[in-house]
Amino acid sequence: MGSHPRSDRRRFLTSGGALAGFVMGATRPGRSQTAAPYEPQGLLAYGQPSRFANLVRRTTGRPTTITDTALMTPLQELDGIITPSGLHYLMDHVNGIPDIDPRQHRLLLHGMVDRPLTFTMEELKRFPSVSRIHFLECNANSRPLRGPNRESVQLVHGRTSCSEWTGVLLSVLLAECGVQQQASWIVAEGSDSNRYTMSIPLGKALDDALVAYAQNGEPVRPHQGYPLRLVVPGWEAIRAVKWLRRVHVVDQPYMAWHESGNNADTRPDGKGLWFRFELGPKSVITRPSGGQHLPGPGFCEITGLAWSGGGIVRRVDVSTDGGRTYREAELQQPVLPHAHTRFRFPWRWNGEEAVLQSRCTDQRGEVQPTIEEAAKILNATIDYFYQADHFNGIQPWKIARDGSVTNALP
Repeated sequence: MGSHPRSDRRRFLTSGGALAGFVMGATRPGRSQTAAPYEPQGLLAYGQPSRFANLVRRTTGRPTTITDTALMTPLQELDGIITPSGLHYLMDHVNGIPDIDPRQHRLLLHGMVDRPLTFTMEELKRFPSVSRIHFLECNANSRPLRGPNRESVQLVHGRTSCSEWTGVLLSVLLAECGVQQQASWIVAEGSDSNRYTMSIPLGKALDDALVAYAQNGEPVRPHQGYPLRLVVPGWEAIRAVKWLRRVHVVDQPYMAWHESGNNADTRPDGKGLWFRFELGPKSVITRPSGGQHLPGPGFCEITGLAWSGGGIVRRVDVSTDGGRTYREAELQQPVLPHAHTRFRFPWRWNGEEAVLQSRCTDQRGEVQPTIEEAAKILNATIDYFYQADHFNGIQPWKIARDGSVTNALP
């Protein structure tokens, strides 16, 4: 009996050799083309950007306390609001990235709950999933405002990235366990060799915390916490525990080393700042920015990113005269809570010296301060912010008559 034409075609397309020949034949250039043919390394190879695209994460060259994994996102080279997974900034406090088999990985929820539960990855993916676009920002972002790296928007402000995170809301998992009335905190722990641990108020955990297994449509990458990462929208990224293995429901914070020592700031009056969760309204012009060069007078679109731990960015104002006057910029859609927001501002440079800066206002009416205003709030000098975390001050860029752009902060 003869085979059906559709069956023959199906067998042909699913045959490895036939499919390889079919695809390679389709990509082979014609005789009239002079460019070298694109040669894929394999049908299943992971895609790579063009060799002409200058998309590289860079480091300040200063190792962190435990490891030298500190790579910044090239904000000046990106468009839109999504950071490609391979360019997401890295700031790790671990001794080596764990190599975790997801088939063996377990997430334990226990403590002040009615039913302690352990979930496999397969079980977690059976729960209703959500996808949310959120930024992550290191609490030390924008700290190196002085020194040889101050001219680069990447090396000063590149410890922030924005991704689409997919997973299960932590509130759903906690509901399965039955949180007891006396509980008020959770303690999240990672699977790394240091057992990285963070305390988070229960209210935030039940609000919008996400147990993410995917980032930008693919599994969370190993350096970002594969196979599970806790995402705590709008809060400092040190709370977003990677390689999540345990959530302990408790009635008080645990004062783990990374929250009470390593990441604690000292105020000008000598008191420690242990729990600084939410990140303030912030924006930065990414083009033109430090280290770049304008070729000459004429039209130049000013663009950058704004974000806030307080929710949605409501407004971004841009100044081209060092803050004396501001005009409202256009916010590019989508504008989402706890996500990077792209802003654009049309400008015609007249060839004279200019100072560009942006100012973010969030949905609660909080306004991004200048460095002088931030210092006044804490009763400190501006020098305080060259060594402390959580700096969200306005970043000015100076354009000289020759078109060169430099950092205008004192």
